[in-house]
Amino acid sequence: MAYSDASEAWPTSPRMLPSGDFLKGCGASGEEIRRFDWGATSLGPIEGWPISLKTTVSLVLSSKQPMCFWWGPELLKFYNDAYVPMLGQRAGKALGRPFKEVWADVWDDMLPFVRSALSGEATWMEDMPLTMLRNGYPEETYWTFSYSPLYGDDGAIEGLLNIVTETTRAVADREALQVAYERAQEHIRERARHESELKLLNQELAHRMKNTLAMTQSIVTQSLRGAESIADAIATVTARIGALSKAQDILTGSLRTAAGFEEIVRAALVPHRDRDDRFVISGVPIYLTAQQALGLSLAIHELATNATKYGALSQPEGQIEISWSLGEDGAFSFDWVERGGPPVTAPERRGFGSRLTERIISAIFSGEGRMGFEPSGLTFRLAGRIDISRDVPG
Repeated sequence: MAYSDASEAWPTSPRMLPSGDFLKGCGASGEEIRRFDWGATSLGPIEGWPISLKTTVSLVLSSKQPMCFWWGPELLKFYNDAYVPMLGQRAGKALGRPFKEVWADVWDDMLPFVRSALSGEATWMEDMPLTMLRNGYPEETYWTFSYSPLYGDDGAIEGLLNIVTETTRAVADREALQVAYERAQEHIRERARHESELKLLNQELAHRMKNTLAMTQSIVTQSLRGAESIADAIATVTARIGALSKAQDILTGSLRTAAGFEEIVRAALVPHRDRDDRFVISGVPIYLTAQQALGLSLAIHELATNATKYGALSQPEGQIEISWSLGEDGAFSFDWVERGGPPVTAPERRGFGSRLTERIISAIFSGEGRMGFEPSGLTFRLAGRIDISRDVPG
C-alpha cells in the first residue's frame, strides 16, 4: 500500500499523548492508576514519569486484549480492564506491587521468562500449566502468553510486557472433547466387534442348521427304511430327533458354539437313568464343537436304546461304564462298556443305529469307532482327535 493510501486511515486530528492527566477516560484500571499513591513507590508521582512509561500505560489501557506490564527495579505491576478477571481475589490489591509479591505462588515458574525479557529476548508460551492460589485455593490453570522487554527513554530495558490469554476453559474443553472422541472410537470399535461376533454367530447358526437338517434327513430316511411298521418308524424317528433336540438345547441355550463332553453324555442318558448307579461316568473336561456334540448325543442315544432293548439296561442289575480321555497332542478316546446284561451276540443285520455309531461318529471325530460283542456285554470304543487349542467357553 502506498503512503498516500495509508495516510487515509489516519484521523485528521490524531490524538496526542496528553502532557497532563493522560489517564482520564481509560477505564476503571486507568482511574485506579490515577488514584494510586505512586509517591510511596520507587516510581514516584505520575507527573514525573518518563514518556516511555506513560506511553506504555496508555498502550496497555487502550487495548481490549488482556495485558499487564511490570516496570522499574521492583517490577511494579500495571494492568488493563480486560486483565482484571485473571487476578481473582487479588483484584484491587495488585496494582503497584512487585511481581514477586503479586504472583508469589507462580514466581518460580515465571522467573525464567522474566529473566529472558529483561535480557532483551521475547518469549512465547502456549497453554502453559500453572497451579495458582489467586482465589484462595489451589487451582490448575493454563495460559498462552508472551513476555517482551520494555525500553525506557534512554533505550535501556526498564520492564517487561505480558500479553496474555487464560486458556483453562479451552484446555478443559479440548480434554473433554478428546475423552468424548476416545469414547466414541471405543464405541465404534466395540460395535465393530459386536458386528463381527454377530456375523460369526450367524455363520455358525447357518452351519449348525445345515448339519442339523442333514442329520434329521438321514435319521428320517434310514429309520423309515429299516422300520417294520409305520408305528415303529414314528417311534424311532421321534426318539432320535428328541436326542438331537437335547443336544441342540445345550448348544443354543446360551448361544454357545461349544458344549462340554460330560454335559452332552449326561443329557443323552437322562431318559435311561432309573437308579443312581446305573451309569458310571468319568473323564477329563473336554469341549466339543456343535457338530461333534450333536453326533455324540445321537451315538449315545443309539447305544442306550440298544442297551435298553438287548443289553445291560434290559436287566435290573445291568450297569454301563462310560469314560473318555484326552492326550496332550489332542488324541482322544471314548469307551462304552456294558456289564450285567444278557449274553451278547453280533446281530445278523446292521441297522442305521450301528452305522451311525461306528461310521458317522468316527468321521465327525476324525478317527475310528468299533463295536465289540463280548459275552459279558457290548462295548464301543471311539478313538479320534479333538482340537485342544480351541478356547473353552466361559
